[in-house]
Amino acid sequence: MQLEQFFTPSQNEFSFSRSQACTFAKQIADDFNPIHDEDASRFCVPGDLLFAVGLHQLGLSQKMHITFSDMVSDGVNLHYADNPDGHIDIRDTNDKTYLSIWSEGEKCVDKTIISRLTEEYVAFSGKTFPHVLVPMWEKEGVMVNPARPLVIYQSMSLELETLEFQNPTLELTHSQLDVNGKRGNACLKFDFKEGNTVIGHGEKRMVLSGLKPYDQTAIDDLITFYNQRKVELG
Repeated sequence: MQLEQFFTPSQNEFSFSRSQACTFAKQIADDFNPIHDEDASRFCVPGDLLFAVGLHQLGLSQKMHITFSDMVSDGVNLHYADNPDGHIDIRDTNDKTYLSIWSEGEKCVDKTIISRLTEEYVAFSGKTFPHVLVPMWEKEGVMVNPARPLVIYQSMSLELETLEFQNPTLELTHSQLDVNGKRGNACLKFDFKEGNTVIGHGEKRMVLSGLKPYDQTAIDDLITFYNQRKVELG
């Protein structure tokens, strides 16, 4: 993955065009959420692209926790800012924070290694719908509103035992959805592996809003719509 093609650097800042974000979503992340379409009225840059650029430019640490604060639109000039509590924030020119990165332990700046881990994580993350979310919805008897599916990336964390790896893979180990009225908190836990050896662990958290009672017909229609988009736009 040549990440440089998916963002535009400018002196000490960087930004994303709709074309860059849309191409990343569909060709790299396998994410066909309409909110990432070039002509979307509520367009936003994929959270995984923001995460990938942060890793690419700042390096990969053994322990990291990334918190997403807001959605980034196209053409927003972003920069890195040191936070008094030790975080590094990604902010815009108005000092609005979109993402915070906390890191600890040894650091790797090898672009090849970082790219391989990032690709694996993004591919894993892109399979969240329908492969992971739908079974959780069915189990809890809820689902998002198909007309306006609100699934917000909240945070992700990782802890690696070693940074000496070549071909990492990710494997889902646990998924859970806690429902409180029309709001849900989803947690996905996974292992990083090199071959058959576990080399670390990770966790992804999402917030779901506007939940409604589970409807299998509506779910089937939503999956069909999503798969049709993959065929037409992929």
